[in-house]
Amino acid sequence: MGAQKILMLVGDYVEDYEVMVPFQALIMVGHTVHAVCPEKQAGDQIRTAVHDFEGDQTYSEKPGHNFELNATFAEVRAEDYDALVIPGGRAPEYIRLNSRVLEMVRHFAQAQKPMAVICHGAQVLTAAGVLEGKACSAYPALAPDVTRSGGQYMEIPMNQAHVDGNLVTAPAWPAHPDWLAKFLAVLGTKITL
Repeated sequence: MGAQKILMLVGDYVEDYEVMVPFQALIMVGHTVHAVCPEKQAGDQIRTAVHDFEGDQTYSEKPGHNFELNATFAEVRAEDYDALVIPGGRAPEYIRLNSRVLEMVRHFAQAQKPMAVICHGAQVLTAAGVLEGKACSAYPALAPDVTRSGGQYMEIPMNQAHVDGNLVTAPAWPAHPDWLAKFLAVLGTKITL
């Protein structure tokens, strides 16, 4: 399959690695990736946060980089994209309050288009009501949210990803190699060396 158009839903304090790494990696292999944020336009920047696992009861949070959006939220149409990526961090907890974000996610789910969701990105899936009967991973603290929304929470190692049909999920950024490889497989992307 040729290059595909991928929509990435982000917001301020998205997890730094979870936006930067997939954005750059997917472009590197030839896909077009449009990163959008509600109420922001192409050229605007969002702040990121670095979440790390340092032995505390939950992740720590530090300031990350600024990330420049390359498309305007108000202008994109989910129908024009082949796949969806939702990074984690703090952004999912409030972008899920945007009804258009939820409509977009429902479009990808109903059309069975590939979706790659990591960490707290599952909060957007639960708010959109698209996890009924689906198995997915997420940051462990979201297990009750996944279960209450009709999904099956997959407790997997932090460096692994889970695939359920068109949905590729992972608990956090340590899973990037597995998560991105599995997403590329679902996309049908072939990499030859």
